[in-house]
Amino acid sequence: MTGLLITRALVIDGTGSPGYRADVAVDAGRIVAIGHDLPAADRTIDADGLVLSPGFIDMHSHSDLQILVNPDHTAKVSQGVTLEVLGQDGLSFAPIDDPTRAVVRRQIAGWNGEPDDFDFNWSTVAGYLDRLDQGIACNAAYLVPQGTLRMMVVGTSNRPATASELATMKQLLADGLRDGAVGMSSGLTYTPGMFAGTDELVELCEVVAQYGGYYAPHQRSYGKGALEAYAEMIEVARRSGCALHLTHAVMNFAPNAGRGVELVAMIDEALTGGIDVTTDTYPYLPGATTLAAILPSWTAEGGPDALLSRLGDPDARAKITYELEQVGSDGCHGCVVEWDTIEIGGVRNPLLADAVGHTVAELSARSGTPAAEIFFDLLVGDDLATSILQHVGHEENVRAIMQHPSHTGGSDGILVGGKPHPRSWGTFPRYLAHYVRELGILELTDCIHHLTGRAARRLRLPDRGFVREGYAADLVLFDPAKVRDAATFPEPRQQAEGIPYVFVNGVAVIDDSHRTTARPGHAIRRTTS
Repeated sequence: MTGLLITRALVIDGTGSPGYRADVAVDAGRIVAIGHDLPAADRTIDADGLVLSPGFIDMHSHSDLQILVNPDHTAKVSQGVTLEVLGQDGLSFAPIDDPTRAVVRRQIAGWNGEPDDFDFNWSTVAGYLDRLDQGIACNAAYLVPQGTLRMMVVGTSNRPATASELATMKQLLADGLRDGAVGMSSGLTYTPGMFAGTDELVELCEVVAQYGGYYAPHQRSYGKGALEAYAEMIEVARRSGCALHLTHAVMNFAPNAGRGVELVAMIDEALTGGIDVTTDTYPYLPGATTLAAILPSWTAEGGPDALLSRLGDPDARAKITYELEQVGSDGCHGCVVEWDTIEIGGVRNPLLADAVGHTVAELSARSGTPAAEIFFDLLVGDDLATSILQHVGHEENVRAIMQHPSHTGGSDGILVGGKPHPRSWGTFPRYLAHYVRELGILELTDCIHHLTGRAARRLRLPDRGFVREGYAADLVLFDPAKVRDAATFPEPRQQAEGIPYVFVNGVAVIDDSHRTTARPGHAIRRTTS
């Protein structure tokens, strides 16, 4: 007798093949049988009317601390996510030393929060993965963050790494890959990762290629110069021989309206030329980041305290304002800032809570204070921890990119803040509801392939991403007629509907639409098989 029997399900197995009716038996965390009239089990779920698919893989997640601080992790598991990839955008917490950790915690507090009395009892990738193994809601893989490496070795200065420094970064990267990281990420609009030149990135990616990993860059621009930035990343992959995953592959801001097809053509050309390229996107128009991220990069040299000092200097403020409003900051992707597109998503300082949910332009109009001064005052008053939504996307680009055969799903979800982006709770059901059922942009079987099997192949997972005998029982049962994202911009923390069961390693984390107390997830370490 097996532990669990799911009967009469429409199995969509993650390969892109048509669905089929079958029973699925699970025991000891594995799929042990697929067929009809299977033997009785300790528990049986009648799945008539439901789709059984592999668990969804979130290829771009910012849950690095929240998966530990708030281990229920309902935002992710309730939408069917059974594995997420952490360490994104070149800034995270392993490998790390104490001085670097102090800077990184402040720099990305808008992504991860600033948890009180949190025990950072690791310094290596192995230590972080071991910490995940102590019990998390879903599985997690990890990318070595290039910006953190550079901060540890080079510091925050805008200069090339010396040969010795580059050798040290390559050694730290290799150590992290041996520890189990699946690749390397970069944040090339964030300091200090953005200070690395193309040649430096190529040398680091050569190490990633040696270990069978992939490179996941947040590139130098998603606005003005976006296609040139994508071309640089493809060139890095070509020269290094490293697999490339273009993460949150968007074409945003006014200069890129209608140009998603040009990115698709560029990817096709790279694939034809033998470069291994995949992408991920979120099915929304606004992006999300920290408010400090849109500053010109020169302001961040020397670290957070130096940045805050500059923000207190009237001459520096005037220079920053000119770059933001007249020239286009590199932090704002080369585009002139539009204050009515920048909405405050979260603050750490409770005295600033009234700003949440309003754009900088609205706050300026309400107070009669110039928008740039509102911007500076928020940064200083919140010690750089403010998170934002940027309303800069284009629907035609989102649709063009998600239909490409290189595409996978990634939430880019930030779980902290008063009003975080609803993609943190709604990405995967939104694909199924809005872009499959309502618009027909993707067929259901193809969409499931994007969100499961295709992502598993990028991660080189030998036993996940498909409904197959012997595979890990990371599974989702959903109603294709009712599944939908309930999270909205006004109310972003709303559980998805129509997903009554989610299993991680064979254990129910969502049972009859309710979160259980189970934490059956663990770290997924890189494999060469």
